[in-house]
Amino acid sequence: MSGVSCFEDLIAWQKARALAKSIYAITRQGEFRQDRALAGQMQRAAVSVMSNIAEGFERNSRIDFHHFIVIAKASCAEIRSQLYIALDAGYISQAQFEALMSQATEVSRVLGGLRVSLARPKQR
Repeated sequence: MSGVSCFEDLIAWQKARALAKSIYAITRQGEFRQDRALAGQMQRAAVSVMSNIAEGFERNSRIDFHHFIVIAKASCAEIRSQLYIALDAGYISQAQFEALMSQATEVSRVLGGLRVSLARPKQR
């Protein structure tokens, strides 16, 4: 990861942080906050995304980092799936769903690109 000295510099981590902030904000509103199981699960998944990016980066191993990025991407998929539940339960509007889904999809896309770059043989 040339040019990146800490996980906070990673665009993937920055976008994951923004997603976690959005998830926390939406799960603390209205009826959503009464469903502690779904709200808590979504919050944990959002924390997992950014935490796995950070932990993988700090392992100082391409193989380990790749592994943690795969886990982060899976947690992002979990959020996307849970957004459908929140929409279907009436906790969020269609507009909120679309905005959060767009944000989660972008995080997933960036993580996918990072995963692919880590899987490539290191250039000398």
